[in-house]
Amino acid sequence: MSSMVRTDRLTKEFATGFWRSRRHLALDGLTWEIPAGGVFGLLGPNGAGKSTTLKLLLDLLRPTSGHAEVLGRPAGSVDARQRLGYLPENPTFYDQLSAEELLIYFAGLFGYRGSDRRARATRLLDRVGLGADRRRPLRQYSKGMVQRVGLAQALVNDPELVILDEPMSGLDPVGRHEVRDIILELRDEGRTVLFISHVLSDAELLCSGVAILSRGRLVKAGAISELTAGKSRGWELVLTGVTEALAARLAHVATRVTRIADDRYSAMLSGETRPEPIIAEAAAAGGALVSIAPLRTTLEDVFLEALAAPVANDGRHPSLQSEGRA
Repeated sequence: MSSMVRTDRLTKEFATGFWRSRRHLALDGLTWEIPAGGVFGLLGPNGAGKSTTLKLLLDLLRPTSGHAEVLGRPAGSVDARQRLGYLPENPTFYDQLSAEELLIYFAGLFGYRGSDRRARATRLLDRVGLGADRRRPLRQYSKGMVQRVGLAQALVNDPELVILDEPMSGLDPVGRHEVRDIILELRDEGRTVLFISHVLSDAELLCSGVAILSRGRLVKAGAISELTAGKSRGWELVLTGVTEALAARLAHVATRVTRIADDRYSAMLSGETRPEPIIAEAAAAGGALVSIAPLRTTLEDVFLEALAAPVANDGRHPSLQSEGRA
């Protein structure tokens, strides 16, 4: 299979207002493709159309126009649903059940019977760190624990495609680290993961590719390695033994100078400023270089630049005119 998800001019409008006479364009002509294998992020500010996109892929909403395919089948087909797992942003379950009972129930919905259902529940609850709490009623679970149960139910059918909407919401730092490890394990097992996250550092750490939405439109898409590639944005120097005179000189040539402690300073240099003469000048003045690091383009830089760029009159982002499908 060449792609796990494919959309062609996918569009969704909602009727709004008291008389439902106004139209809100939640998603505007999304054309995007996700290859098999890897982790892919769908990014954007609130209201950008991310959750609408996921619901269209899952056939929880029907498009106004356009077309979506999941696992090579039309979105919503029974065959596609059997082979994917989904974690909504705020999962809500039958809270009188235990986590074990809930997963046994979901496994039964996928056709698993007998001891296989219980074995799957046990294995998945251990995987998400809830093995010791498997028999507690869900009403006693914290938000982060419910999120872990949601991740376990998304994996109960051994899906080829896993769709996660804010999978780390409500998790503490340890839980976030564990979920990141699980997502990478799914990738290493050959599965495809599509997830929404507002935390760009998570996306940069986990994803091989991303798509950025703004006001319902695709404004940037591609491999993270390509989106963040390019020349260095500058340098960060950390110097010690900096006198007041040297600090004044650094302030003249650097874009920002920060006193860290005592005579230790950080100096940010633009990409046009070479660090070698400044290091030599600091050494001549009695200072010493502690560290030097290039300032690279991050996913956050790409994200903010994509949101700030104007949209062409035909509704497409200028940067996509020559890229075609992502």
